[in-house]
Amino acid sequence: MKGGGGGGGGGAVSVTTGKRRWRSLVIGVLFLVILSMLVPLAFLLGLHNGFHSPNPNPNGYVPVHKTSIVSDLKIYDKYENSETFNHAENSKIAGTVAATGRGGVDENENCELKFGSYCLWRREHREEMKDTMVKKLKDQLFVARAYYPSIAKLPSQDKLTRALRQNIQEVERVLSESATDVDLPPGIEKKIQRMEAAITKAKSVPVDCSNVDKKFRQILDMTNDEANFHMKQSAFLYQLAVQTMPKSLHCLSMRLTVEYFKSPSVVMELSQADRFSDPSLHHYVIFSTNVLASSVVINSTVLCARESKNQVFHVLTDGQNYFAMKLWFFRNTFKEATVQVLNIEQLNLESHDKAILIHMFLPVEYRVSLLNVDGPSIHSKMQYISVFSHLHYLLPEIFQSLTKVVVLDDDVVVQKDLSALWDINMGGKVNGAVQSCSVSLGQLKSYLGENSYDKNSCAWMSGLNIVDLARWRELDLTKTYQRLVREVSMGEESKEAVALRGSLLTFQDLVYALDGVWALSGLGHDYGLNIEAIKKAAVLHYNGHMKPWLELGIPRYKKFWKKFLNQEDQLLNERNGNVYLVSRKSGIEFPGGEYRS
Repeated sequence: MKGGGGGGGGGAVSVTTGKRRWRSLVIGVLFLVILSMLVPLAFLLGLHNGFHSPNPNPNGYVPVHKTSIVSDLKIYDKYENSETFNHAENSKIAGTVAATGRGGVDENENCELKFGSYCLWRREHREEMKDTMVKKLKDQLFVARAYYPSIAKLPSQDKLTRALRQNIQEVERVLSESATDVDLPPGIEKKIQRMEAAITKAKSVPVDCSNVDKKFRQILDMTNDEANFHMKQSAFLYQLAVQTMPKSLHCLSMRLTVEYFKSPSVVMELSQADRFSDPSLHHYVIFSTNVLASSVVINSTVLCARESKNQVFHVLTDGQNYFAMKLWFFRNTFKEATVQVLNIEQLNLESHDKAILIHMFLPVEYRVSLLNVDGPSIHSKMQYISVFSHLHYLLPEIFQSLTKVVVLDDDVVVQKDLSALWDINMGGKVNGAVQSCSVSLGQLKSYLGENSYDKNSCAWMSGLNIVDLARWRELDLTKTYQRLVREVSMGEESKEAVALRGSLLTFQDLVYALDGVWALSGLGHDYGLNIEAIKKAAVLHYNGHMKPWLELGIPRYKKFWKKFLNQEDQLLNERNGNVYLVSRKSGIEFPGGEYRS
């Protein structure tokens, strides 16, 4: 009994052990089956992500983008080096990189910080994408070129290889002869359909994705190189446009000079020497080489004045434009105001460096970029500030009999009577100016040095300045300025940097802050100014590259300048004098602005 019972128990244990082994085997097999399904799936997903990766690096890794934070700000001369501008219109290759936008240009970046006012002008004048057929052909050519090398390696796809090669050659020939949809030959729709069919078939053929990916990246790199070339070329042409005198203005100046020497006896200096030196009159000083610009300043000031007989304007120019200026202001009268034209090359300034004075006699402008770091994002703000040049510091010597003058830049327009400026009590201050408190002297410490000055003091602006010459002579500020210039000129700083430091530090604690309604600046670079604020301002300052006499000027602000232009002059009604107002639509000729540096 016991022996039989023992045998039965041993059989039950054996059956139980066998079932456990069978279950373990089933679980192991199921795990292997699931694993065999997951591994290929993960491999396929990896290829898919690698093929469609937005990473433009041909080596397959994502580069680390380093963000550089600039302390305080950057200073630029009024006309920056064109090599720093590499952001231009990419119209020739638009559409060839459909997956990456316009040649890799990031439209969300703050282009004004990197490329200055060119970027603002480009955005303002951008046109909607046209010629969609040409764009589609470029996109198809881009994709076909990427697939062709991989398809050509497959012996079984000879027919598809020939079809791709034939379509690529046809599209290349069409694009070489056609730049717009209007230029496309008849039957282009059938060519597009054949190319699309060939590309669709090529996509359905199993190929080595890495080869196609490499080809895409090679074509993308070449396209980006071409885009960068056109960007730099366009930016250079923009810089050239704002640094050179427009052809029409140059022709006007030359024509006036020729007319002057044809009959020099006609242009006689009227017997008004007593008015030029009468301190009881209102004297305005303008530094300019632009005939029309200085004429608009004087005309707007006179027309907006309640009384013009006590106004005297002193226009200081160079020898090249002296005779043109002289004839222009002889031909044109400005109510009862008096205009005197002076040649800076003929002034008795032997004790000073005349070469520097001639080169640096116009107000100097600087583009200032302010970087504000707010967490992970960096915000930038652009400001243009303008200060006196070297020649401004000889005003007490040039006008020895005068006690007070108003200095106007030639890129301003006067909209209200300025006679109230002579009634302002500046309390011992020398320079009455509108201040730009968005830029403090502390932010300019890399250019001003660590001198003892108020870091929170605001930078002042030229454009509209009332200058107390008597107080200037009493403090001998010209000597102070020359000392500051000598301290800096021993280094490698440019003349413009010297003028910035010297001007801001010379008038430290001597600037009388004018109310903001006296002058509104920014019309030469800021598209977002309020029209009501423009109409209320007494003086409009077109500081920046986009001067109102240029085609590059901001269109919505030009009307405030043009209405004071004397269109009745015979020379302006003739061919050479009227071109600057006409938009050029043909050729590659660019208008430009005078060199003011």
